[in-house]
Amino acid sequence: MDKNSFNAGLLDFIAASPTPFHAVSHMSQVLLAAGFQPLDESHAWELNGGGRYFVTRNGSSIIAFSLPVKASVQDAVYPGVRLTGAHTDSPCLRIKPQPDLRKNNYLQLGVEVYGGALLNPWFDRDLSIAGRVDFITREQTLGSCLIDMQKPVAVIPSLAIHLDREANQCKPINAQKDLPPLLSISGARDSSFDDLLLRWLQEQGGRPDAERVLSHELSFYDTQRPALIGLHDEFISSARLDNLLSCYVSLQALLCGGGETCNMLICSDHEEVGSASASGAQGPFLRSVLERIIGCTSARVDRRAEDLERLIRNSVLISIDNAHGVHPNYADKHDGNHGPILNQGPVVKINANQRYASNSHSVAYFKSLCAQVDVPVQAFVVRSDMACGSTIGPITAAGIGIETVDIGVPTFAMHSIRELAGSDDAHSLYRVISRFFS
Repeated sequence: MDKNSFNAGLLDFIAASPTPFHAVSHMSQVLLAAGFQPLDESHAWELNGGGRYFVTRNGSSIIAFSLPVKASVQDAVYPGVRLTGAHTDSPCLRIKPQPDLRKNNYLQLGVEVYGGALLNPWFDRDLSIAGRVDFITREQTLGSCLIDMQKPVAVIPSLAIHLDREANQCKPINAQKDLPPLLSISGARDSSFDDLLLRWLQEQGGRPDAERVLSHELSFYDTQRPALIGLHDEFISSARLDNLLSCYVSLQALLCGGGETCNMLICSDHEEVGSASASGAQGPFLRSVLERIIGCTSARVDRRAEDLERLIRNSVLISIDNAHGVHPNYADKHDGNHGPILNQGPVVKINANQRYASNSHSVAYFKSLCAQVDVPVQAFVVRSDMACGSTIGPITAAGIGIETVDIGVPTFAMHSIRELAGSDDAHSLYRVISRFFS
């Protein structure tokens, strides 16, 4: 796939994925269209050599894998799995269960900050609402569906400079007081937010049978579409580049993977809040899938634990999460010898204190992949006097025991409502991961 087609697909994918639920739904549709078979965790699995499969959990995490064409599934699996890991969630403003706030004749919604969001850019943006709603139908059965209001329905107005002369100085944001978005004039058609949701389900959400909203997991998001920007379209500007960009790279590479290796993609929810959930990287999802693959391939039940360890020892994980590019206005925030530049290739992330899982073996392996497809590679090490972030890499490596390298594309404004990446880098990484899967 050429760079222009790849980037166009990336922008469309991000635009269609305002929440992890929508991202997984979109990925599932793409996998189905490509011939992958859906698996249900509550049913027995039957796997075949050459088969392509995917399974979701909580509607917000997904694992997809392809088995090579071999004489038996056992022969296909034991050479090991080539696995990429990413995450579907991004920092955002999550709507509270009982969010209605009425002040001075305005209707606002209470929100929680999800993850380590950069909050200032959320002000004065055209916001919409998306996520999952659970409800009861007129037949008194439980229903659930995804919603995306798409149009701007809310805003967090800034306070005018005339009323806050210190606004351009260092000023903290109080998440409880300063962030509730403005939704409407109080006394308009909807007596509560749940009434708004119900009417939306009935009139636009394709569920006219909905009778009452019971629960929801909804977030605000910026309605501005992703775009190529710069004098020569050098940059990708978008919400949720961290980490939908990595999900898209892995998905497209998996679709093009050859039939010689066992390839797997895992995109987990809740990375931005620590991954400690049933559908997060610290949960049992990946190990459960690996165990069930072994269960379908081991000839003897009493050898399955040993067979699983053989599988893991022969496998490698590329953990893909965006890296901090050197900001030209803040170059001193980087170590002088480890400052990634946008559009100069993917970044290997290294940390002596194991905030990243890269080691000399896995770094060398990734660099060799880059060399095979003539893609330059960079390195990131945080300044020695600064704290280092982390990824799903160390979590998965510690929980599963799999050899791991942490990599990503360099990015500006990570965790902002709008982030920036190089328009060459995602496609370059796609070429590397395609080689990995081939």
